[in-house]
Amino acid sequence: MKLVLATRNKGKIAEIKKLVSDLSQVELVSLDDFQNLPDIAETGKTFKENALIKAKEIASFTGHWALADDSGLVVDYLQGAPGVYSARFSGEQATDEQNNAKLLALLKDVPWEKRQAKFVCVIAICNPKGQCYTLEGECKGYIALEPKGTYGFGYDPVFFVPAYGKTMAELEPEIKNQISHRAMALKQLKPLLRQMLKRSEGQTYNIH
Repeated sequence: MKLVLATRNKGKIAEIKKLVSDLSQVELVSLDDFQNLPDIAETGKTFKENALIKAKEIASFTGHWALADDSGLVVDYLQGAPGVYSARFSGEQATDEQNNAKLLALLKDVPWEKRQAKFVCVIAICNPKGQCYTLEGECKGYIALEPKGTYGFGYDPVFFVPAYGKTMAELEPEIKNQISHRAMALKQLKPLLRQMLKRSEGQTYNIH
């Protein structure tokens, strides 16, 4: 079974390859293995919709199963913002620092108990015929009063994890990779792939 990872992120590719290394029937490839890929507009209003859009498009174009993910930050006080706009919260070419600054400004003087937030990651796996599966992971916490830490990226410096008493950016990468929203979603990936392999026995359109 060939599975196309809808990403060019080397770290993400390596992480997934390591996770499924013992599933010899699964051959992982990435977008770098294909040419003339279409531009995919992430027009969904939810992480799930965007992940499905990407996975369906790549599966249709390549003729293989495809895996895509979408993730971001959800803040209760802001009615779910920045949500699917997490990467471009303060503009299309926004930096992490600009996005964090805008978030903290919007939460200025908001009491701690109302600063609840969560990171969300949705993974979608689709085949060329449009059959799809989705997996979701979450990591709950609070928006800190100020940025702290040098690890990670994005909103990590302002995302406080109560269980560790630190922001995500203060946690060692090994710890973050165990508790993150993406880690929670990826933990469900191997069992799903095993189920898919069993169900796909006898089918020829996605077996290689």
